[in-house]
Amino acid sequence: MIKVAVLTVSDRSYRGEREDTSGGAIKDMIQRSVATVTDYEIIADEKSMIKKRLISLSEKVDLVLTIGGTGLSPRDVTPDATLEVIEREVPGITEWMRAEGLKKTPHAALSRAVAGTRGGCLIINLPGSLKGARESLETILPLLPHAIEVIRGETLNCGARSDR
Repeated sequence: MIKVAVLTVSDRSYRGEREDTSGGAIKDMIQRSVATVTDYEIIADEKSMIKKRLISLSEKVDLVLTIGGTGLSPRDVTPDATLEVIEREVPGITEWMRAEGLKKTPHAALSRAVAGTRGGCLIINLPGSLKGARESLETILPLLPHAIEVIRGETLNCGARSDR
């Protein structure tokens, strides 16, 4: 079973001014798949807070999904914090999310979301909007079990040819 943490990054939700519908939807989608949500939090758009939580969560789960803070506003610092804590970037994941998003809205081009690994954990930034978060996760969800297996070292050969 894949252990997942969902981390919503939103000043307004953190202050209780807005319900976190995106976080709830992502939790539901994950729990209907081959994973279980072990941690769920809402934090403010504060780079130091995001970094601290990503580091802590990455030590106890296989996958951290952040929601929000991926746009162009001055408070959107989730990708910046993520880049400072990951060890290896996995750009194909967010490139695929943006490519699929562009089929529905040109606004997908404004996403600065990143993905990468820290130790044995995969960290992926999702957009903050309910629709964007759902559609992005739907796009990559089939890839996640294999990605986690590879990170864990559970996939033999990892695509290497046996005749070499």
